Amino acid sequence: MASSEALLLPVTYPQDPLSKSRSDRIPETSRRRPIKVLIAVFSSLILIALYVALTDTHEGSNDETATESRASLAGVSEKDNERFWRVSGRKRETFPWNDTMLSWQHTVFHFQPEKHWMNDPNGPLFYKGWYHFFYQHNPYGTVWGNIVWGHAVSKDLIHWLYLPIAMVPDQWYDVNGVITGSATFLDDGSIVMLYTGITGEFVQVQNLAYPEDPSDPLLLKWVKFSGNPILLPPPGIGAKDFRDPTTAWKTSAGKWRIVIGSKINRTGVSLVYDTTDFKTYELLDTLLHQVPNTGEWECVDFYPVSKTEAIGLDTSVKGRDVKHVVKASMDDTRMDLYAIGTYFDSNATWIPDNPSIDVGISTALRYDYGTFYASKTFYDQNKGRRVLWGFTIESDTVAADQQKGWASVQTIPRTVVLDTKTGKNLILWPVEEIESLRLSSKRFNMTVGPGTVVPVDVGSASQLDIEAEFVIKKDDLEINLGDNSAVGYDEDFSCEANGGSTVRGALGPFGFSVLADQSLSEHTPVYFYVTKGKDSKLKTFFCTDNLRSTMANDVVTSIYGSLVPVLKGEKLTMRILVDHSMIEGFGQGGRTCITSRAYPTKAIYGATKLFLFNNAIDASVTASFTVWQMISAFLHPYFADDL
Repeated sequence: MASSEALLLPVTYPQDPLSKSRSDRIPETSRRRPIKVLIAVFSSLILIALYVALTDTHEGSNDETATESRASLAGVSEKDNERFWRVSGRKRETFPWNDTMLSWQHTVFHFQPEKHWMNDPNGPLFYKGWYHFFYQHNPYGTVWGNIVWGHAVSKDLIHWLYLPIAMVPDQWYDVNGVITGSATFLDDGSIVMLYTGITGEFVQVQNLAYPEDPSDPLLLKWVKFSGNPILLPPPGIGAKDFRDPTTAWKTSAGKWRIVIGSKINRTGVSLVYDTTDFKTYELLDTLLHQVPNTGEWECVDFYPVSKTEAIGLDTSVKGRDVKHVVKASMDDTRMDLYAIGTYFDSNATWIPDNPSIDVGISTALRYDYGTFYASKTFYDQNKGRRVLWGFTIESDTVAADQQKGWASVQTIPRTVVLDTKTGKNLILWPVEEIESLRLSSKRFNMTVGPGTVVPVDVGSASQLDIEAEFVIKKDDLEINLGDNSAVGYDEDFSCEANGGSTVRGALGPFGFSVLADQSLSEHTPVYFYVTKGKDSKLKTFFCTDNLRSTMANDVVTSIYGSLVPVLKGEKLTMRILVDHSMIEGFGQGGRTCITSRAYPTKAIYGATKLFLFNNAIDASVTASFTVWQMISAFLHPYFADDL
């Protein structure tokens, strides 16, 4: 085994004190003075306590109930839909799923492990010709527990080879789970991986790992640093509220800087640490950012975006033509929220451009308005782009997941750029490689009048890529915008609260019903809904309604969506990826994205249909669109011959 410490940690820099002009300081109740003495004493005590209390490394368990309770004990979200049923009070009766229905639900071009549970994406990177994807995985069951790092590699982010498990919970500091982490490339091209471990006493600590053999392009074996854990929860931070280190970036002083999500009382915070060697760290007195009443921030991400070009940037890039994104996964709401702002390297703080849509508050921007969580970006130096991973939970029951033998799916990786036209939001779009799965295509141009549903002849509709643009008939638009229009003002419209695609308005809804059966007893509409504000200007919403996606009554069904910016002269455009139980919608080139799950009982295999609909009261709509049938991606275990 190669010597690890010398290999991975070659970088040293002179100590350069940071500016004393601090803002956004940690509240007095949790300030560290003097910080090094307090942390040293506290760390020593907690290390002794943890070591004495260490339990034996457990073998994997198939007890689904036990693994669920371990998630609560560990202080991490269980990331399933059981909470919805508890708080909703809705009656749930088990549906008699059969193997035919359940087999259909498995996706064919999204990433899933071979079986069992998966959640957060971890440490994605490109290395020696291969894309590497690590993910939290329970190799023994279909709920959270026994968490290891699964590992897969790809040449194109679409076709994947499953590799052996990368890291397992075999040390006292990660015996209850090897959970979320991030990769950093050092100046010499070597890799460090920082990750959170959960101890035998369910304390969250930070750890360091690195490849055993850097010459191995598959990075098959990983070594845990002998000095782990490298960070313990600091004073004022809960033992279960200290997780998910970010990719490190270079400061102007030549140090490396990371952020770790947490909370102080009900204030969501991002703690900042500097290091020169990835072994020892300085906790800064400032927070990168904090937002009251937002709860625990997990899976925090921080990265630059170009103000002038649609390109990705290395995490360390700074400058006049750069903005910075802060994203946090909200433990309370299971939403990934972000804001765009300005980063101040000298005092390690960040300020949002628009505080009214700050991270974590109800008006904040979201990566995705559907079932999408715990996301992670990485800079792909191979193609000069930033790529986003995120996973989607199942919307069925744990019992159904046990029956089918798997749970959770990763979305198609998405590129991330700043919308240079608006300057106020990100654009997320499926990586271009997904188009390699397009097979046969059909082009359509249809005008649909008010209250019309039209079948689209594409054959079986379980695996589709749809790109469409819509134009509302000009005369109808002018009539509805006129002073004598019967269209009422609707300042409070929202996709979720409006009742879905069956509620008709003057200018919507209109779009596609996917995963539909012939009679439309099961279908999932993806659509636009246009309203008029008090200023007589139009507002456009992009929505997905899966209230009628299944006849089963033990599935969580919802309406998702949000306002989508539409600039003057732009047509309404959408793209939909349909992959069995997975639906991903992209409105206006990716300004608004929606991921949803559907579990039809009849609209499966050859019975799946596609419909175009216009449920507006007063407007005709012309839709020009192309539909591609999609072939399956190649996902299978790695064998030496695959090289």
